[in-house]
Amino acid sequence: MYLKKILFLLLIWSFPNAFFSQDSSYTRDAMRLNTISIDTNAMNQFPFINFDQNYFQFPSGSNPNWDYLYKNLDSMILLKDRKLQFYHIGGSHIQADIYTHDFRSFIQSNWPGLSGERGLVFPFNLAKTNNPSNYRFSSSNTWSGYRSVIHRPEFLHYGITGAAISCTDSLIQLTFKHKKTRVSPPINALRIYHNSGLIPYEFNFGDDEILIQSVRRCADMGYTEIRFTDPIKTLDMQFIRTTKKSFRLDLYGFELLNDLPGISYNSIGINGAGLYTYLDNEYFLRDLKLSPPDYFAFSVGTNDGFVPFSEFKPEVYKENLRKMMDLVLQANPHCAILLTVPNDCYYKKRYPNKNTGRQRKVIVELAEEYGCGVWDFYGFMGGLGSSNTWRMEGLMRNDYVHFTKEGYHLKGELYIDAFLKYLNQVECLNEKDNSRK
Repeated sequence: MYLKKILFLLLIWSFPNAFFSQDSSYTRDAMRLNTISIDTNAMNQFPFINFDQNYFQFPSGSNPNWDYLYKNLDSMILLKDRKLQFYHIGGSHIQADIYTHDFRSFIQSNWPGLSGERGLVFPFNLAKTNNPSNYRFSSSNTWSGYRSVIHRPEFLHYGITGAAISCTDSLIQLTFKHKKTRVSPPINALRIYHNSGLIPYEFNFGDDEILIQSVRRCADMGYTEIRFTDPIKTLDMQFIRTTKKSFRLDLYGFELLNDLPGISYNSIGINGAGLYTYLDNEYFLRDLKLSPPDYFAFSVGTNDGFVPFSEFKPEVYKENLRKMMDLVLQANPHCAILLTVPNDCYYKKRYPNKNTGRQRKVIVELAEEYGCGVWDFYGFMGGLGSSNTWRMEGLMRNDYVHFTKEGYHLKGELYIDAFLKYLNQVECLNEKDNSRK
């Protein structure tokens, strides 16, 4: 397959130290089988991390959706004829978009001619909460911010992002810019998620107005899609109210689109969110179907399990995770699902949280039932109580829950490493199967 022809070079280009520190007597296949993309200095610096356990596990042994994903990746790289939609959902770890952006930057810059698109973004800073550092929204208007974890007024109908901002001004100005990122795919189209039904606002794009090719407003679906004749890098938007009567414009997010092949990596995260949060977002599935997922990573669980041992109900957690997985498979029955085990944490900064081990058991059971992959971060970070070690090494904050910036970047490297090992493993298995024919 074409993927194997570039995988080895891709690994070398991305992580040269990991390769050239290997024994030169290794054969090409043996090197591929034993590749570890994490720099050996990091392995020596953090001996408490079980690097050899950092890979995607497949408890069921049969994973047709992952096989389908691999074939799509292989064809995408060979033909450059398709776009794949990757999603990663979670809580505060994902809202920060540090390690997920590391992964996004890797997959959008290391395969030539496959830059993909940016995908979903939300103006968290205008909602008065922490915004990812790789983009920025700005506005001269005053906004009310809402997050589905703590705000559920009747007039809001949350979708896939789980957040909203609202403004009643007659003239609303909003700008978007990439920042502090090595990947900023061009924007050929924009999907604006807003109130369902008719909204009395015209959309204007300043100097880029002349580039507008078409405007499609889907009132029932709660979005407007604007296509441009030429790619643009920034957005300078105006929402102009067409009636004197007051109206509240609700914005639920933006999807930055283009016609280029590659992977769109959509991170969906709200501080404090659990599975129950996203299950209550009534338009989650409706929005997800607009760009159906080819890959969906679940990193939801820290908040579900952040309760006293006696109050955590594994059967409830399992049922909620099952319901979320079923929603994803409704959007695309062939979607490859990755279930990630939450990191170790301390409850109230005093008690090692034993619920995480119980969550891992649930995750493995569902992965076996559904043919999913498992990324056992809890296991290879060291298991119960290991967050204290990570904290002493400067990788976790004093809350024993969140990582430092260095810790998140290390997590990003580990995630990339596990993904590459998966590709490597499948290719080697395919070669063995072909050799028997």
